[in-house]
Amino acid sequence: MAKIKGAIVVDTERCKGCNLCVVACPLNIISLSTKEVNRKGYTFAEQLIEDTCNGCASCATVCPDGCITVYKVKQ
Repeated sequence: MAKIKGAIVVDTERCKGCNLCVVACPLNIISLSTKEVNRKGYTFAEQLIEDTCNGCASCATVCPDGCITVYKVKQ
């Protein structure tokens, strides 16, 4: 059986830093940025640990602004 690997892409300029995706991620690989803000002054979500996402899309499902896109790749 092929293993599914995922990756998220966050539209940082639209993200308001609501933290819902961070709470929804079962692997705890999403965090709000600590050193950067977007043009509106919000901290934004980012994937902390590369190559760990399983592509479950829980983060994208709970995002109220549709800022997160999840990509899935078979390995």
